[in-house]
Amino acid sequence: MDRFVDRKSELDELNRLYQSATGVFLSVYGRRRVGKTTLLLHWAKQMGLPYLYWVARRETADATRQSLARALWAWAYPDDQNPEPPRFDSWEVLLREMARLIEGKRLIIIFDEFPYAVESDPSFPSHLQAAWDHLFKNLPITLILSGSHIGMMVDMVAYSAPLYGRFTGQLPIDALPFAAIKEFFPRYEAAERVATYAVLGGVPAYLEQFDPNQSLSKNIRNHLFNKTGMFRNEPAVLVGDLMRETRIYEAILRAISIGKRRPSEIAEMIRFPTSNLPPYLKRLTELHLIERQVPATIPFAQRQTTTKSRYMVRDPYLRFYFRFIEPNQEMVEQGLQDALWERISDQFRAFVGATTFEDLCREWIATRARANQLPFVPELVGSYWSKEAQVDVVAINWQEKTILLGECKWGVDPVKRPVVEELITKAPMVVPGEGWQVYFAFFARSGFTEEARQEGRNANALMVDLEMLDRDLQRAMEK
Repeated sequence: MDRFVDRKSELDELNRLYQSATGVFLSVYGRRRVGKTTLLLHWAKQMGLPYLYWVARRETADATRQSLARALWAWAYPDDQNPEPPRFDSWEVLLREMARLIEGKRLIIIFDEFPYAVESDPSFPSHLQAAWDHLFKNLPITLILSGSHIGMMVDMVAYSAPLYGRFTGQLPIDALPFAAIKEFFPRYEAAERVATYAVLGGVPAYLEQFDPNQSLSKNIRNHLFNKTGMFRNEPAVLVGDLMRETRIYEAILRAISIGKRRPSEIAEMIRFPTSNLPPYLKRLTELHLIERQVPATIPFAQRQTTTKSRYMVRDPYLRFYFRFIEPNQEMVEQGLQDALWERISDQFRAFVGATTFEDLCREWIATRARANQLPFVPELVGSYWSKEAQVDVVAINWQEKTILLGECKWGVDPVKRPVVEELITKAPMVVPGEGWQVYFAFFARSGFTEEARQEGRNANALMVDLEMLDRDLQRAMEK
């Protein structure tokens, strides 16, 4: 089932770009299963205009051309039961015929999985560029190239690419936000939805695989610890869709997922020269599979060059897979789902707290900032780490010399007063210098003891339990 959830900002952007009276040429890309096709077809139907949809496949150049011709004929001659186009021996003739059949009609054209067409015939973008320049750009059409191979889609807009300078806009499609998880699992409590988000992220096709009437642990055992099914080879397929050379990239993702976060640590684990690592890290960062993190208190001018950076896997499912499934493949092969869950369950709770819950706490701060509901407007929201101290949430404004420090606790018991005292005590080790105004925030899955709340009030701190965090993120999505 293609369920349509959220996507308000993407629809608004498509509507904005569509306003042009002449040709609109868009590049839409995002990782596989994120809902690109569902979004584009929903938008096209919502616009009430005729649309031509074609999905490319891995096949020969001639078969690819005829596949597009059949989609064109099916659109142009809807009353024919099996419209059969003539054979087109060149892209020029086919694209010229497409322009003739359009005949000034206001039309949406979607070329889905376009990178497959490029693989079949690398000359296709050059022919499409010529057709756009001479046949299409002055017509009232919206031409959309969509693809899951993010590397190829990004390369298409590079300076040396044939289509460089032709696109009206580029629209990356990200996973759904945490707040959208409630649409898929209305019976789950907030803690179980956070844990679900830690495993699957906001990928609609993943979320639809899980049964909302079963617990998360049951779903994990049934689907992720299974020898067959969609999730079995998903990491290899996903990485292979994004880039051509996968071995080193997979090794890097594996190393980061188990805690090797500095370039020297990654290189040592995968037995790869540290000096050769930067291009691979850069590419994974561009593709949004990993992110480079820098302590929030490092000034902007130094953030690109600092050696204090570390890397984190951004994709939740890859993070979960390399952390828990791949190291235990033998148990998966033997069908020991229950035993595997028993082995990882305690680690999983810590995993959720150290990854997704902290991310959501930082998102809550950013959401509050956009709503002008913080004591100051932060220029950056991140975290802090050093040999002396670690702080889960840091929001900072260098110009005003104001900083917020936050602690996140995913434990099953209410947070006690020493946790509040500890963060306040280590604040001087984190604040960049003299004369700074310091604020505090505490986030707790299970709330706070009355003594902890009193200590927080004494420090004028924000005290955020999971119910409040969940409610505020839901409201932010609905706006």
